[in-house]
Amino acid sequence: MGVRELPIRAVTKGQRHHFFGYYDKSPWDDAMERVLGLEVGFMDRPPTGRDVAVIGVMDVARDYTWQPVAETRAWCWQQGAMLRWLPGSGDREIIYNDLQEGQFVAVIHDLTTDTKRILPRPVYALTPDGRAAVTVNFTRLDHFYAGYGYAGGPEDGQLENPAPDDEGVWWMDLTTGQSRLVVSLAELAAYRSHPRMAGRPRYLNHLQFNSAGTRFIMLDRWMADLGHLTRLYTAGPDGPDLYLLADDDLVSHFDWCGAEKVLAWARTPELGEHYLLFTDQSEEVEVVGAGVLDQDGHCSYSPDRRWLLTDTYPDCEEKRTLILYELASGRRHNVGRLYSPAPASDDLRCDLHPRWSPDGRQVCFDSIHEGSRQMYVMDVSAVVVAAS
Repeated sequence: MGVRELPIRAVTKGQRHHFFGYYDKSPWDDAMERVLGLEVGFMDRPPTGRDVAVIGVMDVARDYTWQPVAETRAWCWQQGAMLRWLPGSGDREIIYNDLQEGQFVAVIHDLTTDTKRILPRPVYALTPDGRAAVTVNFTRLDHFYAGYGYAGGPEDGQLENPAPDDEGVWWMDLTTGQSRLVVSLAELAAYRSHPRMAGRPRYLNHLQFNSAGTRFIMLDRWMADLGHLTRLYTAGPDGPDLYLLADDDLVSHFDWCGAEKVLAWARTPELGEHYLLFTDQSEEVEVVGAGVLDQDGHCSYSPDRRWLLTDTYPDCEEKRTLILYELASGRRHNVGRLYSPAPASDDLRCDLHPRWSPDGRQVCFDSIHEGSRQMYVMDVSAVVVAAS
């Protein structure tokens, strides 16, 4: 399939490296006047708890001029510092994780007054109204899945315990900082247990709320002989109504489609391995993009839910493809193919992690195709508007 390469603009540059993080959140504010990013001085090794990432705000109207606003020592190559604009703050506040006095915390930073409020736990996923969050143990995540957790934090004395009953998903009120455990690893290990998971160390990753904030999704993973195996769960914000959506060992990237449907690269015995659209709390599942979307990628719906944005891992020429898929017509548009040389270790890789702008006409991604890790913006209106 050919590539219709759309205009790409580097919005960061210089001697230092820049990136944003994961594909499930946007670096733009709602007004699309500012873009968030992280700046570091290296890209060839894992970060430690001593390595500082500078948090910057780029002014779109001033040619993406970089202004440093804060620093963090809680970050990783794949997901950054969970940096984002705080929903409901009127583009005044940002939220990010940090390491302070040996503990991982979250910081709500008012950019107008330059004041900060510290929360006692780091955040993973936020409710759409910005009032609450769910989170996990980032030390445990770092131990079992390098590149996704944080180094340098408090020691975890339960790493030898495959499924502690006092670790799992924590809910936190972003106003008061109060938190409670809502789903434990022990609970997940006992839920429809089977021999292939018995005694295997577990960890949680990739939490995300639906558009209504009524349920969140998570990957429950346990270590196997050749990597990890995965279940896909949804749950209510307080932990009840736990539902097992996929239980066939392979689940990767996903995105909510509204409040009830979840698109995920997954496998079932009946349908095989595809992008599968699950209906929450039901047995309904269907294939999306059969014969067109043929490999795992970092998938997300456009704001109007007419388009799917995704990417690929490097091909035989070490290039990653950026893809727009029109859901109504089933038509795939390859809009970029970017060189991505293999790093010294897999946890250092630079995935594109493409992210939508609020108006659905631009895409921001991280890339190393020009020799350093930088942030880029692509105007996709020639495809998404022309098809409307």
